Amino acid sequence: WCEQKGQCQRLHLSDLLVSPLQRLTRYPLLLRSLCNRCTEAGMKQEIEAIMERVDNSICDLEGKVKWLERIQKFQQLQEIIVWPPVWERNKRAFVPESLRHLLKDNSADNLLSPANRQLVYEGRLTLVGATKFLDVHLFLFDDLLLITKIKHVKKKVALDTGLRNSSPIPDLQALGRDGVLCSVLEQPIPLDRLTLKNIDPFHSAGCGLRDAFLIVHLNRYQQSIGIFTLQAHSELAKKTWMSHIETASAAYRDIIDPPHPRFRPAVKESSEI
Repeated sequence: WCEQKGQCQRLHLSDLLVSPLQRLTRYPLLLRSLCNRCTEAGMKQEIEAIMERVDNSICDLEGKVKWLERIQKFQQLQEIIVWPPVWERNKRAFVPESLRHLLKDNSADNLLSPANRQLVYEGRLTLVGATKFLDVHLFLFDDLLLITKIKHVKKKVALDTGLRNSSPIPDLQALGRDGVLCSVLEQPIPLDRLTLKNIDPFHSAGCGLRDAFLIVHLNRYQQSIGIFTLQAHSELAKKTWMSHIETASAAYRDIIDPPHPRFRPAVKESSEI
């Protein structure tokens, strides 16, 4: 009925109803208005005490809502991210069929756990290869970067997490609705072993690229074990990605290796007069 009425602007009934959280946030305004109009000192103190309790309840509720949104976000990630076995990711690896059950990776489920990490940024880029361009979807967490290959499937993926009152990520929800899965292309890149290199427009044009930058994966010995040339759809998108990666990398390095304060050396007193 709502979709057929022009005044509703094709919105659903659930979009027009006021949610409980929206009602709660209006209570402080109502109480503050009552407090301003109240003339009795005793009644005014009671209203102020109620206002304080309501404000504390709203703050507590907002924290729980954010926790629910975070749970739903990672449920969406687990729905669309596929972890191929190591012999599929690395074509040079030969594993006999009879031994593949021994290499089953069970840590992938724990990797996308909301208790372990937070999703900072995500979106599509183009991975430049030697012979072709590949559409990839990057997931930047607060401790690692995940590069996935966009894979279209015939059957649409239903992202039904049961938390419809929360705010799902539009991009992730669109991926599942369009029948798209994200197959992990390479092993996750820890942010403390990631180096970012900008490619200026002059060198990009010489290579036939535009709005490109490099991600270098280093091992524990600071040797390059992976290089990824990525191309954004605009200069602004490139700057946004590089800014997010640089900020997240710096924050993660500060956590695992906090900067030590510099102490000025003590001045030794001379024994001579």
